[in-house]
Amino acid sequence: MADYDVIIIGGGPGGYVCAIRCAQLGLKTACVEGRGALGGTCLNVGCIPSKALLHASHMLHEAEHNFAKMGLKGKSPSVDFKQMLAYKDETITQNTSGIEFLFKKNKVDWLRGWGKISGKGEVSVDGEVHKAKNIVIATGSEPSSLKGVEVDEKVVVSSTGALELPKVPKTMAVIGAGVIGLELGSVYSRLGTEVTVIEYLDHITPGMDKETGKALQRTLKKQGLKFVLNAAVQSVEASKTKAKLTYETRKKGESVTIDADVVLVATGRKPYVDGLGFTELGGEMTERGQIKTNGTWGTTIEGVYAIGDVIEGPMLAHKAEDEGMAVAEQIAGKHGHVNYGVIPGVIYTTPEVASVGKTEEQLKEEGVAYKVGKFPFMGNARAKAVHQGDGFVKLLVDKETDRILGCHLIGPSAGDLIHEICVAMEFGASAQDVALTCHAHPTFSEAVREAALACGDGAIHA
Repeated sequence: MADYDVIIIGGGPGGYVCAIRCAQLGLKTACVEGRGALGGTCLNVGCIPSKALLHASHMLHEAEHNFAKMGLKGKSPSVDFKQMLAYKDETITQNTSGIEFLFKKNKVDWLRGWGKISGKGEVSVDGEVHKAKNIVIATGSEPSSLKGVEVDEKVVVSSTGALELPKVPKTMAVIGAGVIGLELGSVYSRLGTEVTVIEYLDHITPGMDKETGKALQRTLKKQGLKFVLNAAVQSVEASKTKAKLTYETRKKGESVTIDADVVLVATGRKPYVDGLGFTELGGEMTERGQIKTNGTWGTTIEGVYAIGDVIEGPMLAHKAEDEGMAVAEQIAGKHGHVNYGVIPGVIYTTPEVASVGKTEEQLKEEGVAYKVGKFPFMGNARAKAVHQGDGFVKLLVDKETDRILGCHLIGPSAGDLIHEICVAMEFGASAQDVALTCHAHPTFSEAVREAALACGDGAIHA
């Protein structure tokens, strides 16, 4: 048993970042994690392993479709799926062991086990009680499912099971056309799986700028993914090696059944608060099952804070990290701050999709007068040189002030390019500010400048 200034429950991106920042600010800090490795869902069974498989499968796609165009002749590589999974696992280990090193460097104690708030200022870790002046809940989220669909992680899998399949399936049905479904669907499609994505709404990527979503759907269809929209999944019947998925078309009410070797349930995530002891001590939850907080991440229990996927807002690792640093500052007597208007989102398909700020739909709904500046990557020399001319940069700016309100990119390195606009928005920049900034040639980033120019007198290369 030990006394701490702060105990963080959960060692994912929000929790471990919060722990390190607390220690940097001079607070005696411990982090509770029972997974056996730090990094949470993101590093172990989420962001990092999926990006490893996306990278590997993209390299295969390049070898099969573009190498010969560049004069790189020879047989296309064969897929050793076990080795690909080993590469993925090695990537995970490198990252999780890196966090363990950072804990030691910053003198953060790792309390190994599952944590529970057992009383005021008390955290019980597998029965052993530790005292803390402040407690931060950073327990993250878990995959959510549908009625009539039972996940066995063999034939009917969540994102976790999809990262550990014993072999590449011939057919896969993906329930949900959000980030997880499209990314993992892309991986298996490139590896030769016939992938069908089934979505309840009439469009993919709910919440995204619709024009950008349509462009992504067109590109993914070219790559071989099939889409069934406006479809409500009714049931999934699994045998040892196959599954029968039944959905109902929302317009005509027709029932359709399809067979698949694997069904991936990618219908989103829900806060993970089971066994935490929070509500038993009087902690309040929202109607959506999230922990209720005030404006500074404090919960309804004094001295207990919550960050990341367990509270309101986008379920993104970097949002949790920002909140982790902010709450550390708050506990240390400083001022923690998160600008929720400038949190980028990225889909790591090829092409990548990235966005920040408002969508066109939101601006119309709010009655904001705006201008659109667009530039296609087909007009970008670097993009054409690497066979990635699909997509565009779309900048949304205030019609009167020219201030940047949002940006939506689909194209090469979109997830990196978006941060130029994030920084610009943090400084309250106008499109003209970006347009007047010299950009190196030839780079993908020139497309961002051209979109900014398109908000004024016009782009140069379009």
